[in-house]
Amino acid sequence: MSTTTRILLCFLLLITCAFYFLLDKLTDRVERQYLEAAEEPMVDIARILAAWLEQSSSEAGLDCRSLEDALRAVHERPFEAQIYNLLKTQVDMHAYVTDADGIVLFDSNGGAAEGADYRHFNDVSRTLDGRYGARSTRTDEEDSLSSIMFVGAPIVVDDRILGMVSISKPQASMFTFIEETQQRIRFYGWSILLVTMFAAVLVSHLFSSPIRKLTAYARAVRRGDRVKLPRLASTDVRTLGHALDEMRDALEDRKYVETYVQTLTHEMKSPVSAILGAAELLQDPAMPVSTRERFLGNIQGETQRLLRIIDQLLALSAVETQKALANPTTIALPELVDRVCSAHREACAPQRLQLETGLTASIPPIQGDAFLLEIAVGNLLQNAIDFSPPAGRIRVCLDHRPEQDSIELRIEDEGPGIPHYAAERVFERFYSLAHPKTGRKSTGLGLCFVREAAELHAGKVTLATRADGKGAVATLTLPLHPTGQRPPRVL
Repeated sequence: MSTTTRILLCFLLLITCAFYFLLDKLTDRVERQYLEAAEEPMVDIARILAAWLEQSSSEAGLDCRSLEDALRAVHERPFEAQIYNLLKTQVDMHAYVTDADGIVLFDSNGGAAEGADYRHFNDVSRTLDGRYGARSTRTDEEDSLSSIMFVGAPIVVDDRILGMVSISKPQASMFTFIEETQQRIRFYGWSILLVTMFAAVLVSHLFSSPIRKLTAYARAVRRGDRVKLPRLASTDVRTLGHALDEMRDALEDRKYVETYVQTLTHEMKSPVSAILGAAELLQDPAMPVSTRERFLGNIQGETQRLLRIIDQLLALSAVETQKALANPTTIALPELVDRVCSAHREACAPQRLQLETGLTASIPPIQGDAFLLEIAVGNLLQNAIDFSPPAGRIRVCLDHRPEQDSIELRIEDEGPGIPHYAAERVFERFYSLAHPKTGRKSTGLGLCFVREAAELHAGKVTLATRADGKGAVATLTLPLHPTGQRPPRVL
């Protein structure tokens, strides 16, 4: 189990305990709050009844007949009151009246307590003493729902307390509301807890996401996958990511040299073998002159191929080691592309190729390395020439893309296009397709150089079959305002 998971579990456990304690206290408080809320109107009712009795009483004694008649009529009158989830059909509030000594003179609950001495009850004794009197008494000590609340009020005539009236209400009628409120509190409380837990997991996921990204990045590097350093928001994690990336560069440099040597050896083995074989055959003095000239031509051709490999390798290694452009200058791309096209028109003549250009002078200048871009454009154009059929047409277009803040160079030919199996590999080092005219492959370094030069200028290059299927189209996109460094080299 990871450290993050352990911390999250501990946090969730603590918050669950805190919520349980809070909900327990809240549900206990609900019962008391309802009883307090019910007691307040009972005080008003007791005071009203006391004032009523004061109007019909005198120093000679208390007159409870009008109260008795009114309460009897109230209890006998049928009604229905739908109070939310509670259907109320009878009045459950009662009252009793005592004299100044606490002897019950009237009891609306069937007269059961009449004549009894209630002086020992708080609602009676405190009220007769001129204080606020109230009590809660259970009819069954084992049943909390059997509690009855009593609230008293003094009956005062000529500034003398002649007695008191106490109203009572069973608390069971309120427990419907109490239980419903407690259930709602538990429901909302646990719902909030679940939402909080989900939010905690989400926040933990967001905070641990950079670590997981770095872990996946490190594993991908170990597998040799083509990956870039992920975008990291946290400053500390970003610093760690850059340190890993630098370590990766240092390790890849060693692997890079090894791969270069292996691939170069493989590519140079074929022309060297051809030269060696031709040289051995030339030692035969009886060889016809025509055959001898053909072998000498092979030696010369393979030697030129070796020179091209060496020259392109030197140029490619120079551009691959750069992280960013050292001294970018202002470049007018129409002029640069025009120079490249002019230099390659001679190569188009033997095959009667038509080289058409669509260059606009209003193309804004860019910042970059003119030497690298000239070689890159030349490689793309030479690739189109090599794969074009005789008398074919090559079109070079340069467009400004304001919405993308970039310049787009397109070179279209009428060759065989790009096979689907080679679409993802044409920019790999030493990868090449056989030329349709000669059947031979090139060094496979030209397009790789174009990709490296494009990345140095924060741009990109693509090579695909045209939409109409009649040839290939190479697209070099260069931003007007390149920023940052090139992505890391991937082996």
